[in-house]
Amino acid sequence: MKNIQLHIEVNPDLYLKNPDSTDLGKKIISNSVKLINDIGFDNFTFKKLGIQIESPESSIYRYFENKHALLIYLVSWYWSWVEYLLVFSTVNIDSPSEKLNRSIKVLTGPTLEKYPTTYMNEELLSQIIITESVKAYHTKNVDDENKKGYFKTYKKVVQRVSDLVLEVNSGYKFPNMLVSTVIEGVHQQKYFAEHLPALTDVTKGKDSIAKFYTNMVNTIMV
Repeated sequence: MKNIQLHIEVNPDLYLKNPDSTDLGKKIISNSVKLINDIGFDNFTFKKLGIQIESPESSIYRYFENKHALLIYLVSWYWSWVEYLLVFSTVNIDSPSEKLNRSIKVLTGPTLEKYPTTYMNEELLSQIIITESVKAYHTKNVDDENKKGYFKTYKKVVQRVSDLVLEVNSGYKFPNMLVSTVIEGVHQQKYFAEHLPALTDVTKGKDSIAKFYTNMVNTIMV
């Protein structure tokens, strides 16, 4: 599929200068995704990124205060993109249960570049979400950052699917808990499948994770 331009909204408090507004900013984002995926967030530095993009380290600091802000930016971008996929996958579907099952498929399925943007590699970004995203909010400053709306896009995704849960079963008491458990569980199972396979039942070539969580949600919803 040809590249398409999506309008991805990210909290402006996360950056000093909108990276989407310049070629250098887009280069910073696209290469940070590649570098974090290659060496991990702990080993990632703006100095190493500057070397990769052949630009002074100081030029990156004009866009982001630090690498933590960059990580939250990437996480926010990802969840805005997932929300787009949720809307796209459920449009013109009347059945609440079908909309819920399709949404679970979006949340559990492989993240492929079916709707690529011009500069973001969504497949690599999804790998970062699996391995690194917990570092965005498992911090001492999470409460202050939450008040600033840093995690709004993630919460919007959870709310959107939680609303579908209530459409299927208006009396269900734990929709947010259910959806956030599915999302975090999916990430953990994907990580286990890649690195600690004895802890999961994922079979290569089969959609085990999607089937497990779809079955789990539908069983709970009865």
